[in-house]
Amino acid sequence: MTNAIFPDLDGASVFITGGGSGIGAALTDGFLGQGAKVAFVQRSDASAFVAEMEAKHGRAPLFLRCDITDVAALRAAVDHAADAHGPVLHLINNAANDQRHASLDVDEAYWDRMQAINLKAYFFAAQAVLPGMQAAGRGAIVNFSSISYMMGMAGMTGYTTANGGITAMTRSLAREFGPDGVRINALAPGWVMTDKQRELWVTPEALAAMLDKQCLKREIQPEDIVGPVLFLSSDAGAMMTGQVMVVDGGVVVTG
Repeated sequence: MTNAIFPDLDGASVFITGGGSGIGAALTDGFLGQGAKVAFVQRSDASAFVAEMEAKHGRAPLFLRCDITDVAALRAAVDHAADAHGPVLHLINNAANDQRHASLDVDEAYWDRMQAINLKAYFFAAQAVLPGMQAAGRGAIVNFSSISYMMGMAGMTGYTTANGGITAMTRSLAREFGPDGVRINALAPGWVMTDKQRELWVTPEALAAMLDKQCLKREIQPEDIVGPVLFLSSDAGAMMTGQVMVVDGGVVVTG
């Protein structure tokens, strides 16, 4: 898939959470393709992916191993990225855990962990980059949500609750930091066929049911999410803020 070129992203300092696998890896690849300077964090080792990106683009993304639920470590990673690439003016809050669970089995520790991964880390990553964006008088944040909360999906209440919180947080932050020239939007994908999804959740029956709901009758790939994120991050989306962009093949209807 070929993405449009956004000249303002050439040389931009970009920070992506979970940027070494799944949708995040596609985003890292996409931003590198624009000429951006990309730093990303994730818990697992991403050395092979970094080498792959260096071979493809002639330069490597900056990989910082980090548990995003450790706020101090997350802040330190943002500082490291800023030292290496300049102030982070493009934040992509992508990392998430959509683990399925029965609500009656959820204990307090599990609930707190789900919110820490899927919501709390988003806020504190934003908090870490916002002073630099204020100083620059510009910046863009894209927070990943999901259509799962719009659909009221069962079996993942901790995750869908965080998704709803992400969209609310996005709107409040957009209002608060808009006067500083900072744009903050959310993106809600449908069911994207990452390796993780195929390994853990995808069955022929479940996939057929989702495709039946989609207007566009093909599987959504990680690469399908890259263009919309580039748009929201670039000057092409200069007057978009506080919005939720849905990229799901037409499952839910907004507006």
